[in-house]
Amino acid sequence: MRTIIATKINPERRIILHQDNASSLTAQKTRQYLTEENVELLDHPPYSPDLSPNDFFTFPKIKNRLRGQRFQSPEETGVAFKNAVLDLPANEWNKCFENWFERLQMCINLRGEYF
Repeated sequence: MRTIIATKINPERRIILHQDNASSLTAQKTRQYLTEENVELLDHPPYSPDLSPNDFFTFPKIKNRLRGQRFQSPEETGVAFKNAVLDLPANEWNKCFENWFERLQMCINLRGEYF
């Protein structure tokens, strides 16, 4: 079933990974694996939080959901974060990526200047 859905969503069956240049994703072993698996890397421009879905969407949404809660351990915090992310409805993620594409286009139109 997943294969059928994935094929309808992405008929070319391309995998594109938008990454933030974190050391775990830039390590040679990781890059080699991604190349072998035909994963295209879409690098994120450094120092551009206005173009990062985590910065303009995910973290603010999760921060609002977790505001006021107290956690007893880092593990409990991680579980709460994961659950909050999983609870975000699909239409919110759609809005996020529509907004991301608009931001990318604005960056292109402004030739990389801040907006």
